Amino acid sequence: MPVVVRLRRIGKNPKKRPHFRITVFDKRRGRDGRFIEEIGFYNPLTEAIKIKRERLDSWIKKGAQLSTTVKNLLKKSKAIVQKEEKNAADSTS
Repeated sequence: MPVVVRLRRIGKNPKKRPHFRITVFDKRRGRDGRFIEEIGFYNPLTEAIKIKRERLDSWIKKGAQLSTTVKNLLKKSKAIVQKEEKNAADSTS
């Protein structure tokens, strides 16, 4: 079964206030169809990104592919984490 990690759009009024869950899908399912597992969320209005890294790594080891949007979010979240770590290190010095 081909598996992909991609976004699933949720929310009461998605046209005005988008909010996404990062989920693991069978590649043949639709965007909002049945999923295998939720591993995080993304809110583009507040730029909030939260991902369960250990579950993501587990699925990648099993052969799951990442959508281009999820790849970009991962890069963005790593940059945010590195920036926060750098700021914390600068403030303690």
